[in-house]
Amino acid sequence: MPITVKPLFVLPIAGLLLLSACDTVGVLGPREGVGVGVGAAAGAALGAAIPGNRLATGAAGAVGGALVGGLIGSALDRQAGELRDGFGDPRIQVINTGSYLKVIMPEAILFATDSATVSPALYGQLNVLAQHLRKYPESTVQVVGHTDSTGSDAYNLQLSQQRANSVTSVLSSNGVGAARLQAVGQGESQPIASNATVEGRAQNRRVEINIYPR
Repeated sequence: MPITVKPLFVLPIAGLLLLSACDTVGVLGPREGVGVGVGAAAGAALGAAIPGNRLATGAAGAVGGALVGGLIGSALDRQAGELRDGFGDPRIQVINTGSYLKVIMPEAILFATDSATVSPALYGQLNVLAQHLRKYPESTVQVVGHTDSTGSDAYNLQLSQQRANSVTSVLSSNGVGAARLQAVGQGESQPIASNATVEGRAQNRRVEINIYPR
């Protein structure tokens, strides 16, 4: 007869695995370590929900989740490096969040002021991004437009959506399947710097391309 252990007893094991994941950061790299930790937590939760010996299934789920998370983190590190090398432009940021890649392109290199037309000078960089996305066809892509707080909320929301649409259109014309792409305008709602300064407003005017592995 199977032994039923309450989910509470799985938590210490999941905690130990999470601590182990933290210890592995120095071996795997910070983003891989995040992937291991997230994977362990998700695996433990899934295992605890399985009927039967929940202690065993929770621990096994945490171990499996940690392995999957570590593999995802490692793959994202590799892909982030490939993108940085391909762009060769320090103004374009490539950030590995641990679960997906974020590419940040400032407005200054993408668009003229108050325009949603992509600068011809940036077509080459967007083609680099499109080539990367074609190399990893299982990923999904969210293109998000952002503005500063200058102007009305409605105008900024519309402009950010138009800019996201423009970048998405360029990627699609370079062979990235439309079904993988989503364009979203956030207007001024998600600043990453203060809108009280010229420098801060320049940082807030940007397009972020979020690449989610599957």
